[in-house]
Amino acid sequence: MKQPQKLNFLMLIALVIGNMIGSGIYALPAAIAPYGSMAIFAWIFTALGAMTLALMFANLSRTVVRTGGPYAYCRAGFGDFVGFLVAYNYWIAIWVGNAAVTVALVGYLGIFFPFLNEHNLSYDPFMSFAVKLVAVWGLTLVNSLGVRRAGEFQVLTVFLKVFPLLLIIIFGLPMVDTHQVFAFSPLGDKTSSFSSLTSAATLTLWSFIGLEAATIPAENAKDVRDIAKATIWGTLLAAFIYILSTIVIMGLISPSRLRCTCAPFSDVATLIFGPKFAVVIGISAVFSCLGSLNGWVLMQGQIPMAAARDGLFPKIFQKQNKYGAPLYGLCISSVLVTCILLLTINKSLVAQFTFIILLATLAFLIPYFMTAMADLMLLKKNPEHLDKKRLRRSIMIAILAGGYSFWAIIGSGAETVFYGILLILSSVPVYVLMLWQNKRLQGEPG
Repeated sequence: MKQPQKLNFLMLIALVIGNMIGSGIYALPAAIAPYGSMAIFAWIFTALGAMTLALMFANLSRTVVRTGGPYAYCRAGFGDFVGFLVAYNYWIAIWVGNAAVTVALVGYLGIFFPFLNEHNLSYDPFMSFAVKLVAVWGLTLVNSLGVRRAGEFQVLTVFLKVFPLLLIIIFGLPMVDTHQVFAFSPLGDKTSSFSSLTSAATLTLWSFIGLEAATIPAENAKDVRDIAKATIWGTLLAAFIYILSTIVIMGLISPSRLRCTCAPFSDVATLIFGPKFAVVIGISAVFSCLGSLNGWVLMQGQIPMAAARDGLFPKIFQKQNKYGAPLYGLCISSVLVTCILLLTINKSLVAQFTFIILLATLAFLIPYFMTAMADLMLLKKNPEHLDKKRLRRSIMIAILAGGYSFWAIIGSGAETVFYGILLILSSVPVYVLMLWQNKRLQGEPG
């Protein structure tokens, strides 16, 4: 087996930014437009909450240097059972989320290829499905060549997605009508400001999922210290892009128009640079989805591999090819992504697919909360690693991160939380099965 090449700081920060900035950013300004100026404050509130999570993961990355991110931290804090619950739910969330990103990717390709656009008369569902398979399995192939190749691809896609957004911010900010940004009211004054802030902040949170990406391939980092730096700076840069781009869009597009548009970034790019630049935004959106999918495909192999090494997932997930990539784990996960994508062929199944995505989003939030609690446990077990000032600061960060995660879980809605609990409970018999399997294997002669 070749010695796996390591991820440098640039690749780690590209992993963080690439996993966070995906398909959602291009539609979100229009989705939160009904909340008026509260949308800006919602972004700021969410960014502050995300920063508490980023600081928590940064602290943990220095304490527990193991592949697996949330799984590794929760196992270190609470033991195998909680570690398994987190790995199981997080892994399911990844491959279900990858199906959603793939659907968004093909949706943006439909701008250039009408037969991929479901709203076009020439739409071909089977051709659309075929392109989705090419995207999923093409990036599975990239990741099978090792984390270094995946990291290089991530750097490229992050540049191609972020550069046009930065141009919009740089050239759009001087043109912003600040009165327009802060003047119009949320939902026609039918709801309170606090209610609007809460609802909008729940929506904006989804754009920060993935901030922990650098912690997951921890053992493949060239310098462990880079994990914490990439997590903090990646989250800050994403927040910077989210907030400023929303200000530009709200400051250049009227509230009534913004609430109806399907492509706010393309609209604002046309206003700033002319109609030809809208094509650049479309291309940027494609690369944005590609980069996000690439980063999450990397995760879908790393999480089960870490759990399998500890005997909590089937051993097949820990097998690596000559490039050090968990090939079987990548392929099994991509087969599951393919199965989810089958739901998108028939339009009558789209509603079910949408609900599955909402459930998967909750499956990310639960590990965040559990990780915050694990951080407190580890601080209690090993307080000697920090001086009193840093210990108090770390405890405060973990409490804030846990509180924010718990608030976000509540904001997911009663139905989603109900089914999320069922998802967690479904992992218990799987854990028992794994224990029986391990006991049987240990009882066999070597």
